Amino acid sequence: MKVGIWGALLLLGIPQASWGQTSSRKESPAQPARYNYVVIGATPIQEATLHTQIEIMRPSVRPLRVVFVPHWKYVDTARTFHLHVPTGYTSAMFTHLPSRTTFIDSDRYQNEDWLGYWMAHELGHLARNSAKEGDAERAAREYRDRLKQSLPAKSQESAKKINN
Repeated sequence: MKVGIWGALLLLGIPQASWGQTSSRKESPAQPARYNYVVIGATPIQEATLHTQIEIMRPSVRPLRVVFVPHWKYVDTARTFHLHVPTGYTSAMFTHLPSRTTFIDSDRYQNEDWLGYWMAHELGHLARNSAKEGDAERAAREYRDRLKQSLPAKSQESAKKINN
């Protein structure tokens, strides 16, 4: 009987190792080493913007994954991770600290300035390793300052509108 179980495990285990997913999208080998995190579900423009903004902010701790998901999936994911949002407030992105994964509600995505402002907040959670909003905001100030310094004058005006 033991031989039958071990034989089945061996037969199921060996082929599985070679059943990896393949992608039609060609990625350069330098990309994973350059960013050390993966962006999933974003448009090419959103992904490029996010990479640029995170590079400018130079956070002490980066996410491992940034996942853009539709609203229904975002709500389900937030419920799965027991995200606490105070009554009367909504959330457009959150970070799961143990997995260092940031989830973004792609249906509530507004523009590049919005993404940078709120991504700084999520990076603040990671930098402080804290779920407290005040801790994240204190760390986010430094990241937002770095973003403001790198933006052209026109973008700084729109960033001020978002901040106020």
